[in-house]
Amino acid sequence: MKAYCDLLCLPSFAGFVLDEDSGKVLMIQDKHRIARWKFPGGYSKLGEDFSETAIREVFEETGVRAEFQSILAFRQQHDMPYSFDRSDIYVVCRLKPVTFDLTICSEELLDARWMHINELLTSKEHTALSKHVANLAKKGLSESFDDVDITMSELPSVYKGKTFKLFCRPH
Repeated sequence: MKAYCDLLCLPSFAGFVLDEDSGKVLMIQDKHRIARWKFPGGYSKLGEDFSETAIREVFEETGVRAEFQSILAFRQQHDMPYSFDRSDIYVVCRLKPVTFDLTICSEELLDARWMHINELLTSKEHTALSKHVANLAKKGLSESFDDVDITMSELPSVYKGKTFKLFCRPH
């Protein structure tokens, strides 16, 4: 079964690191892709959870330590360049910063900075996906993240001694 999944999809994870006090989001410019600003992130390691991947990638690329809060959105796309002929699944995790100082990974990034959420919505240097996620976060900041978050719960598996993570809207 694993080989079948590997053949069909290539999941990647991004950290939407939001400082709720200032309304600023951590953004990067990737050295090897289009020079637009985007969320830090990358591919998961074998056996790594969504939250662990987003947290690790944010730290490796920017030096910022963060905590998982929720999933804001995910995208599925087909026939993309650089996707190894697989469907691409991109999961955006909302993270809370624990540290704020930037240490930019010069091998991967041109730049990284904290950017106000309103700048994401008005600048042409951001993708439609980035703007849509920024709008979700803005709604969460002004109303409640209960209206936008997909949360994670760890539940017991049918397999003895095992658990699984369920991602869903809170009820």
